[in-house]
Amino acid sequence: MPVEEVEAARRGLAGVLRPTPTWPDRALGLLCHRTVLAKHEHLQRTGSFKFRGAHHLISGLGPHQDLVVAASAGNHAQGVALAAQLQGKRAVVFMPAGASLPKVAATRAYGAEVRFGPPTVDECIVEARSWAAEHGGRFVPPFDDPAIIAGQGTLGLELAEEAPDAG
Repeated sequence: MPVEEVEAARRGLAGVLRPTPTWPDRALGLLCHRTVLAKHEHLQRTGSFKFRGAHHLISGLGPHQDLVVAASAGNHAQGVALAAQLQGKRAVVFMPAGASLPKVAATRAYGAEVRFGPPTVDECIVEARSWAAEHGGRFVPPFDDPAIIAGQGTLGLELAEEAPDAG
């Protein structure tokens, strides 16, 4: 992916993301026998970098595309739910029947309608894609979409700027 697409995503996410620190991870550093830096995305909105990609993709949808659909066991679900809420869109998220109750509760708290699907995320993705097509929704994939990749890639730009000598 051209870095220009990631830079464009960063401009679109300005004012939406929380700044997250980059700190050395001592435990990983000891295992690797070198300094290892970690970007602390657990401090990001929804507690994960997944919000970056979801918000970037959803922000690129037209005003008439008011339904977004996703499938996830947690982090992507929450990212899509909050991104949709912030942009005035309805979110329907398919979660595996055994999904963590705190993740389900958080997804609902961000405004998404949660539908329990098959036991695996892969099966939920198939079901969510089908449901989105039937109901005129935009399926928001967890990783394999250029807008998702560009949005999540903004983390890499930040890391490169915060630790330019890390190589």
